[in-house]
Amino acid sequence: MARPIWTGTLSFGLLNVPVSLMSGERSVDLHFRMLDSRSNTPVRYERVNAETGEEVPWKEIVKAFEYAKGSYVVLEPADIKSASSEGREVVEVKAFVDADSIGPEYFEKPYILVPGKKAEKGYVLLRETLKRTGRIGIARVVIRTREYLSAVIPRDNALMLVLLRYPQELVDVEDYKIPQGAASQYRISAKEIQMAEQLIASMSDEWAPNDYKDEFRDRLRKVIEKRMKSKGVVTAPSDEEAEIPENATTNVVDFMALLQQSLASKKRTPAKKAAAKTARKAAVKKGAVAAKKKVPPKKASKRAAIRKAG
Repeated sequence: MARPIWTGTLSFGLLNVPVSLMSGERSVDLHFRMLDSRSNTPVRYERVNAETGEEVPWKEIVKAFEYAKGSYVVLEPADIKSASSEGREVVEVKAFVDADSIGPEYFEKPYILVPGKKAEKGYVLLRETLKRTGRIGIARVVIRTREYLSAVIPRDNALMLVLLRYPQELVDVEDYKIPQGAASQYRISAKEIQMAEQLIASMSDEWAPNDYKDEFRDRLRKVIEKRMKSKGVVTAPSDEEAEIPENATTNVVDFMALLQQSLASKKRTPAKKAAAKTARKAAVKKGAVAAKKKVPPKKASKRAAIRKAG
């Protein structure tokens, strides 16, 4: 069973749904090793000091930014970590937009959001509402040490988290010489358009992704197998991955109340503060009468310690 990248929450408004972030893609590339042709021994990639030619151990390697030719500023791991947002294990939805309003050039890498135990209600609630409204959530998420812009998209029974590219990462089409204007400016006749439409109609079909395979990979694998047989090599069976227990998370909340509060306030509360904020409101309401009474110094100190610990 695949390991989750992290386990945290999916946050929108005041609602927080425990989820695990799972990879939504798998590598099927055939990997090659570099060998010394004289002895067929592997060639290692070594970290070598550019001046001394000596190998540098991992513990001595640091990250640095070259702000000028030959001039560097060294960054500590804490420096990079401090640039990320506080909610390191939160998919925090900032807004909901029309699903068709984002061009395909913005979509980059898919992940799958898997609900935690007893978190199915909030998960299904968001999934079905997105389907009904034709919208997707725009969120920020920290994966490992970097913060990404992402989209929460309903897909069949799942919620997908797809990383998005920022506008500055895209090349403006105006940078290239692209044909503009009407078809008539390029001497394209109505008959040619009609014939092109008929051709497209004749080739039209339903999207069936399983009908498409990486034929190059398949042909290359056959070449490898043929070479292995000629050398008398037998493939070894792969080890099965050990099953990883599911991370149990409980999230029993009043969704209707949280939805009403979110609509009334029109505020987006960070996920890590939402639970504490809700608990404080309940405690204040329950102890409203007791709060009016004068609290002895010892009790007040004890209550302050409890509040600080919470």
